[in-house]
Amino acid sequence: MAPEDTPELRQLYADFESLHIMPLWTQTGSLMPQHPAPQAVPHVWKWSKLYPAAKRSGDLVPVGRGGERRALGLANPGLGGRAYVSPTLWAAIQYLGPKETAPEHRHAQNAFRFVVEGEGVWTVVSGDPVRMSRGDFLLTPGWNFHGHQNVTDKPMAWIDGLDIPFSYQNDVGFFEFGPEKLSDETTPEFSRGERLWCHPGLRPLSGLQATISSPIGAYRWEHTDRALAEQLRLEEEGHPGVFEPGHAAVRYVNPTTGGDVMPTIRAQFHRLRAGAQSAPRREVGSSVFQVFEGRGAVVLNGETHKLDVGDLFVVPSWVQWSLQAETQFDLFHFSDAPIMERLNFDRVQVG
Repeated sequence: MAPEDTPELRQLYADFESLHIMPLWTQTGSLMPQHPAPQAVPHVWKWSKLYPAAKRSGDLVPVGRGGERRALGLANPGLGGRAYVSPTLWAAIQYLGPKETAPEHRHAQNAFRFVVEGEGVWTVVSGDPVRMSRGDFLLTPGWNFHGHQNVTDKPMAWIDGLDIPFSYQNDVGFFEFGPEKLSDETTPEFSRGERLWCHPGLRPLSGLQATISSPIGAYRWEHTDRALAEQLRLEEEGHPGVFEPGHAAVRYVNPTTGGDVMPTIRAQFHRLRAGAQSAPRREVGSSVFQVFEGRGAVVLNGETHKLDVGDLFVVPSWVQWSLQAETQFDLFHFSDAPIMERLNFDRVQVG
């Protein structure tokens, strides 16, 4: 539909502009592409550069009211300078210095934390203090007051994941300050939520109703590690259990529904044997990975990127990706899959 360029047509377009109208025939290619054509680009952030930047910010930027959190958002180079790792997801390195406390607040956005190294911080979620340790996956569902305290003489850093871009685009955000002092400053080994919910195959009769987000505050590394190890042992014994050859994987779930831990974010963990590689995949929606242990590579749209412990990378919608393991290769993975599936936009292509 390419009409002849005439003075009348140019006047029509000028009138459209004054009326805040944009004709479909001039934008079909961008509004309705033959396949997803994301503005976000595949990108790798190296932990060896991220952590020193976080440490420098710890020396110069205080934690407290105003800034609230010393968090360094990963800005996708294709998204015009916004601190968005993808159009739906936000990822950041949060750094808490020795004996520091981040005051409580709450927001409509759903959040989680994943710890690649360190210990000594407790996050308090709705009055329940939750220990943060290496390999732990910790939840802060939307509209729960939360704050953090570091009780040690050493700093600690972790990654935060939220649905901030999705919430911002759809104007659903609310925010509220909480008390300066944490609502519970104790440091128990296990949170009350874990004590109630984290018993394999058992559900408390006091919690039979389904909840929107998981009632578990922390998914501990020892359970994740064992689940992955057992999958690979079953494969060695000739039994089913792995996601694909040499590739064990698990999904963190809400025990009240069997579904995702939060309504907008899916979290999973992958382990590849040394020398294994995953099948190339494309998926509608975006994903972020962080290397937890080992060395390997990710292939993003045919380009190979070497990865070490702590490195993060983003896979935008419909970008082909696959993993290659040099050593045993462990990766934490989160995505916007629950949004795509609920809206029936999800699509996967393997191979």
